[in-house]
Amino acid sequence: MEKRALLAVVLSLAFFYGYSLLFPAPEKKVPQKPIQQAASSVMVTASAPVQSALPIQQNALVSKDAVVETDTFTAVFSNQGATLKRLVLKKYRETAGAGGQPVALVSGSAGEGYALKTGATGFFLDPDAVYSLKSEMLKLTGNETKQLDFTWTSPQGVTVTKTYTFSGSGYEIGLETRITNSGALPLTGTVTLSLPHPAGAKDKQSRFEIDSAVTRADGKFTTEAVKDIPEKPKKFVSGVEWTGYADKYFLSAILSKDGSIGPVTIEKGNARYLTTLISSPSLEVKTGQATTVAYRLFFGPKDLDILKAQGAGLEQSLDLGWFSAIAKPLLYTLKFFYKYTHNYGIAIIIITVIIKILFFPLTHKSYKSMKDMQKLQPKMTELKEKYKNDRDAMNRAMMELYRTHKVNPLGGCLPMLVQIPVFFALYKALMFSIELRHAPFVFWITDLSAKDPYYVTPIIMGATMFIQQKMTPSTMDPMQAKMMLALPVIFTFMFLNFPSVLVIYWLVNNILTIAQQAYINHALKD
Repeated sequence: MEKRALLAVVLSLAFFYGYSLLFPAPEKKVPQKPIQQAASSVMVTASAPVQSALPIQQNALVSKDAVVETDTFTAVFSNQGATLKRLVLKKYRETAGAGGQPVALVSGSAGEGYALKTGATGFFLDPDAVYSLKSEMLKLTGNETKQLDFTWTSPQGVTVTKTYTFSGSGYEIGLETRITNSGALPLTGTVTLSLPHPAGAKDKQSRFEIDSAVTRADGKFTTEAVKDIPEKPKKFVSGVEWTGYADKYFLSAILSKDGSIGPVTIEKGNARYLTTLISSPSLEVKTGQATTVAYRLFFGPKDLDILKAQGAGLEQSLDLGWFSAIAKPLLYTLKFFYKYTHNYGIAIIIITVIIKILFFPLTHKSYKSMKDMQKLQPKMTELKEKYKNDRDAMNRAMMELYRTHKVNPLGGCLPMLVQIPVFFALYKALMFSIELRHAPFVFWITDLSAKDPYYVTPIIMGATMFIQQKMTPSTMDPMQAKMMLALPVIFTFMFLNFPSVLVIYWLVNNILTIAQQAYINHALKD
């Protein structure tokens, strides 16, 4: 196959690689039944709970909410189950512009089940109990740290205290669940924590192009499309470091602290929601003693720096593909130039120029090789005609021709193949970088992560690709040449709905390539 055609096909596959299918319509969820167990029983598994023969008391407390406001988010907690009802990020909006609604990473109702509901086996814990709440409003900023405490006591003398800890400027939340046994018998069991997530497509906004259940267990990162979970529940027996849900730009995760996460199950909770159920390791609480299960929670952007600061390999949730070792430095370079340009579009152009300069020697060698092959085309045609009935003799004659004129038939292709990992890596870095989300460029391009609303840049990109193709030395036969002429048209239509940042990168790269080809063609003139 002609070398340039092969390269075009490979690059086409690279760009198709980034897009996911839309997800099925949402379904509906019913609340979980509280799990109870008799005091005389031993620990049981979450899959086969033993129901308590003792009644759970009806809590006379009134359901109410507590609001926590930090520099990065506003969260609403309910004292029914000491759960998280809603969490809204302050620095990110669903759509570009001042009129866009803030991104809500957690948003549920009592019927669907709030996030961070605590259940148990063996501890007489009512998941829907109404907890006592001391403070209904917390406001903190900067380096401040504050706590929100919920307390509930069962008729059997088990006191549960859930304490959330917040920092003024971070996305991390600490959660400690303390079980105190004031009853007459020692208790053995496990504590569970649930994280619900919509099971179907939310809307057609670009951040939901990817919607996955993500988990890191035993040092290995796994991801499963949310739409596939109802048919293929995921289970992790041990070694779970963190688990949660990620879309294209944001992550909701529960992280283990001191081995607090035991078995994890991700499955369809009811008609509309999935549920990640996290169980603690086996716990024993003797009479008059207490035990604590602690977690770290993260609700925030998939910003590489922020994720790395959390530890536990949380940055793996930012999918940068096979060539992440190249994509990460490119992403840091993008941020570096943004500090000086204050425009990610200009930063992309600078990076494109730098990459072009770095690969100039390879490209020069590639074009020189293609030019040399083009000069040999008449002699190659003669040999093909002369040995048309003897393929082995023709191949020997061709190799002799290459040696005589010191031409490498692969010289035009191999240097370009070396650049493909960089193209793949930059594609992933630009496609999934939250920094580019809703970032303006110039004039009509107000969101680099969205398509060009007037399709100006894709059309110009297609035109430059056609010019570049016409300038490139070729040894193709007429049929191959016609096929190659269709590629600019195919790429133009393919790029119409691509994020503007990718089109700008490819457009600038084409313009630089045209200039480079003009220079090389002039330098290699006879």
